[in-house]
Amino acid sequence: MSKTENPILSSSKIGRRSFLKMAALGSASFGAGNLLAKEDAIREASAEEVKNPFPGSKTVKTICSICSAGCGIKAEVHNGVWVRQEPAHDHPISEGSHCCKGTDQIDLTKSKQRIKYPMKKENGQWKRLTWEQALNEISSKMLKIREENGPDTLMMLGSAKFNNQQSYYFRKFAAFWGTNNIDHVARI
Repeated sequence: MSKTENPILSSSKIGRRSFLKMAALGSASFGAGNLLAKEDAIREASAEEVKNPFPGSKTVKTICSICSAGCGIKAEVHNGVWVRQEPAHDHPISEGSHCCKGTDQIDLTKSKQRIKYPMKKENGQWKRLTWEQALNEISSKMLKIREENGPDTLMMLGSAKFNNQQSYYFRKFAAFWGTNNIDHVARI
């Protein structure tokens, strides 16, 4: 045994990785036990809290917009804010099911990281643009690329969120642009 070896670990057949896993599990168990030991840490919800956790909220039947399937959602809205959701069990398409993206849609819409307007990075700083500025800048750059390299330089990817009419307009835009280079993001 070398001087740097730990006699406890070297005599038993426990590797470093196993030891770290067991230590993490033990720490988590100890922390959970301490949390549960506090009297007010966990309590039974009252009948009113179960019935209506957001007093004054209303349930709105809507559809998920993550893709074009249109699964049913029962969204709970409190003071104009979407606070929680449940799948709509009586919906003819989804019949009460949700994919993982649809289940997490509420977090996408409420995220503090969600960008709500056009942004451009200039000199290392993000700058807010108007929609008109953003569209003008993007379209002028696209036209320059087409002029210099031809229309087939651009590859257009459709979205799973497109409905039938949006898909039609997307395809028409590609045709007017002068390319057949279109595909769907689901294939990537």
